[in-house]
Amino acid sequence: MIPRYTRPEMGRIWSEDNRFRNWLKVELAATETLAEAGMVPKDAARTLREKAGFNLERIHQIEAEVRHDVIAFTTSVAEIVGPAARWFHYGLTSNDVVDTAQALLIQEASQIIAADLERLSEALKKRAWEFKDTPMVGRTHGVHAEPITFGFKLANWYSEVQRDIERFKFAAEDMRVGKFSGAVGTFAHLSPELEEKMCARLGLKAAAVSSQVIQRDRHAHYLGTLAVIASTLDKIATEIRHLQRTEVREAEEFFSEKQKGSSAMPHKRNPVTCEQISGLARVVRSNAQAGYENIPLWHERDISHSSAERVIIPDSTTLTDYLLQKTANLIETMFVYPERMLLNLESTGGLVFSGQLLLDLVENGVSREDAYRMVQTHAMKAWKEGLNFRTLILNDKEITRRVPRAQIDRAFDLKRQLRNIDKIFARVFGGEAKPTAGNARAQHSRAKKKRSRTEK
Repeated sequence: MIPRYTRPEMGRIWSEDNRFRNWLKVELAATETLAEAGMVPKDAARTLREKAGFNLERIHQIEAEVRHDVIAFTTSVAEIVGPAARWFHYGLTSNDVVDTAQALLIQEASQIIAADLERLSEALKKRAWEFKDTPMVGRTHGVHAEPITFGFKLANWYSEVQRDIERFKFAAEDMRVGKFSGAVGTFAHLSPELEEKMCARLGLKAAAVSSQVIQRDRHAHYLGTLAVIASTLDKIATEIRHLQRTEVREAEEFFSEKQKGSSAMPHKRNPVTCEQISGLARVVRSNAQAGYENIPLWHERDISHSSAERVIIPDSTTLTDYLLQKTANLIETMFVYPERMLLNLESTGGLVFSGQLLLDLVENGVSREDAYRMVQTHAMKAWKEGLNFRTLILNDKEITRRVPRAQIDRAFDLKRQLRNIDKIFARVFGGEAKPTAGNARAQHSRAKKKRSRTEK
């Protein structure tokens, strides 16, 4: 069930043809290893390497009769190879082939996803530095809290993506295992030593122990990691959707000159890409749940996991690839409006500095309870009546008698609130070179002009 928007690379990986090609790769690796061990004639292994192939149409014909995909595959190969095919699939059970080949397919898919994560990481880093010193209001519960910068917000996303990268590396490596342990995992016909050689030939590790299948906790962890990645992307998209709201309008996903937002309302500029990301992330998360359900199988194996995995693994890797590409493009082309950010930050007349004023009163001998009451009284008055909070504070003799005017002025100093942004960036980005202020301003100016031209 590959979605119609599948990128060519991921679509090729999960194609039926590539699945059988990887089955054949696994079978030949097993045969050649057994030939080296003297268990299969070397000339038969050589013939298999030279002649082995399959015909998709023929596989479908055979499977319609035998109702077993691996038998249909091996029969199709045997018809092409001839007598030497009696050594094909020697000593193996179906899932020695299916599970081991699936590990190869997941490794292919994982390479694409890893590259996607790196692209998104670079996009976030570039724009974080671009807007490192662009002030905006920070919000908690959706309500104005204290000042931040837009670059700080992007740096937070960047840091989370770094964790996603590390989590994904571990999950992908945990899936780099194969098995050739037979029908119940006891090596009744081969040996652990042969399994290790077969897996090494394929670039895989041998599972320390398996039943007829590789245990599904690995697959659940992999799918769960994809779900975490999708949730990171959902988080980013949800934030941009909020910032694009008409009442906020601080950032906006790219909107082309010929794009239309509504069939009825020509003024609409809807965050459709962000909404697609949020919607499809739900599918990846739901697929992870099916992965967890696949862990408990009956005894040494049943096939209740198999049908689900034919959907959830191709779909989750494909969707994650798609979502990472969409999110990277979203970040790279996003419109940002620093002037609106500053306007919103200043819209409450200084209320966002109330926390510092509270601390200043405490420093000057006022109990925390009294200080909170004094500040909150003016904050609520400013909020309800649309007054300037700073003016109310400066007109309160009880406050100005206790806190020097210079200290009050400093409490409302935006630079003071943001004085540790450089240190935060140093922690997030390590020892990477910091753009000079001039370069940062130039980058911001160029970006602003470019976006202005695009919007016209």
